[in-house]
Amino acid sequence: MIAHYGTYRTPYISEPALTVWYGQSKQYLQTHTLPDAHPTDVFSLAVTPSQLLSASGSSSIRVHSTKGQIIHADTADDEHPYPLVQTLEKVHPLGCHHICSSLDGKVAASAGFNGELRVWACGDDMQWVKVGDIVGTGHSCAASSSMVADTVTADEKKVGEHWAIALSQDGRYLACTTYDGRVNVYDTSTIANSKAEKITQYETKGSFGMCVDLSSNGEMTASGHQNGSIYIFNNSTKRLVHSLNGLIKPVRSVKFSPACKYLAAAGDARVIALYDTRSGEQVANLTGHASWIMSVDWNWSGEYLLSGSYDGKAKIWSLERRECIATQTESERCLWSVKWLPKAAAARNETFVTAGAGKVLAFYREASGT
Repeated sequence: MIAHYGTYRTPYISEPALTVWYGQSKQYLQTHTLPDAHPTDVFSLAVTPSQLLSASGSSSIRVHSTKGQIIHADTADDEHPYPLVQTLEKVHPLGCHHICSSLDGKVAASAGFNGELRVWACGDDMQWVKVGDIVGTGHSCAASSSMVADTVTADEKKVGEHWAIALSQDGRYLACTTYDGRVNVYDTSTIANSKAEKITQYETKGSFGMCVDLSSNGEMTASGHQNGSIYIFNNSTKRLVHSLNGLIKPVRSVKFSPACKYLAAAGDARVIALYDTRSGEQVANLTGHASWIMSVDWNWSGEYLLSGSYDGKAKIWSLERRECIATQTESERCLWSVKWLPKAAAARNETFVTAGAGKVLAFYREASGT
């Protein structure tokens, strides 16, 4: 029996207690943009220690380098701190709706609108190659997500059934939600002939699985669903630990904090709910978004939470203060995905990136002195 999935102990992290404190807000500056990063909406982002992977409604996945990013451009080379280093051409014929990566940057996975689920490996030359596909049984994601297909054709059964995806920190285990509420967990090291060993299958009440996450210590899997349900499973016992209340509308993003103490969940209810992963208690509601929240992400220390919404606003929240400390408005177009970039050892300030319907990758950093 697998005790837990891809154990990883995040160093030097002690997440603050949830106490109210009032003080100065932070300021974030837009430092760089990559216009027309994709020809269509950018739906999903994945970050590694040195790269940013982006996926969109087009057939290709693009990889930008984030290594050695320069804030102040003193030379011509420094004017392009996030160069395009690889394009995986025509890998998802109908586009790609989710992409994820392992913490070490060696494994990635992508899910396409045609139902295909693909696993990638990064070599020593920092180039990505396909390891293989994982094909489930059931509806294609294109059909099931629209909720218009009453029957399943033979052709639809040949493609995958998966929607949201998440990798363990070492990339060995891949969790995937399905159209009928299940969460499948696969061992990526066993991929062969479009199949992989299914480690476990978590059952819920049958509502479309819209998002999923694996905790950094490998002990927990969380899923969010169309009916507002949120579940936390124990990967050692393979049992449901918590069925969480608080959001009655579709949940579009769930994310464990780096030290695994909290789970953030958000979606169409326009609030971010914070849950204690041990007790299952809802410990905070972060309010301030006026539209659907599409994506949330914790910074490396667990002190700040980043969120992006349908109306184009990105917000940064302080866990300690339980309030929004900064708001960025790139445009009024939907932000499908927001991510913190890994903090370089020599960097004073953190950087995050947003992507969405504007087809732009926009980079922001904390202003000095805030």
